[in-house]
Amino acid sequence: MSDGKKGVARKVVIVDDHPIVRTGLAKVIGLEPDLTVCGDASGVEDALKVIESHQPDVVIVDLSLRGGNGIDLIKEMKQRWPLMPALVVSVHDEAFFAERVLKAGARGYVTKGEPSQKVVDSIREVLNGGICVGEKVASQMIGLFVRGPGNDGSARSTMDELTDREFEIFEMLGQGLGSRRIAERLGLSIKTVDSHRENIKKKLKLSGAAELLRHAIQWVQQGQV
Repeated sequence: MSDGKKGVARKVVIVDDHPIVRTGLAKVIGLEPDLTVCGDASGVEDALKVIESHQPDVVIVDLSLRGGNGIDLIKEMKQRWPLMPALVVSVHDEAFFAERVLKAGARGYVTKGEPSQKVVDSIREVLNGGICVGEKVASQMIGLFVRGPGNDGSARSTMDELTDREFEIFEMLGQGLGSRRIAERLGLSIKTVDSHRENIKKKLKLSGAAELLRHAIQWVQQGQV
């Protein structure tokens, strides 16, 4: 056993807004003798209640949740249970979000396109105190550490000025979603989304909505970090 307690399965809570995903992950994890799913949730508030009730050894978190996002949940977890690890398993491109979720307090990032065994291996790695990210992201983070922030000659320093919520909306714009769809997905008002869009334009020094959209689409297509 990874914790040295023979015969004791480590408890896992799954937080994802898609029931099918939660069921699928639970089945995969349930096949492992050293792991057991003790609860699940679809949103931030429900997740906090489930975590409080079950006190799991690790929490699997998606970035898109009801009533907030995964980064919000991870930050709250860090405040309430500083030693409880979180592993992000998300459809979002790791290159965009891995560094942000690690800064928020997560211990790893796995994309949903990875084989199920990769998720299981990452859970064990996190439980053993490790950090799990892809090779590309690990290389980028080492490079950033060596150079220092803002010294890479790219758009990274500018993008780092965006808040986690602004960054999330920026990526959704690049995926072709309008304010209404973004508002529905994030549980926000259209007015709030539009306010975030204005802030993004100011921080990125973009002149209008068309330039913002073009910049967002280009960013997503090129997979810049």
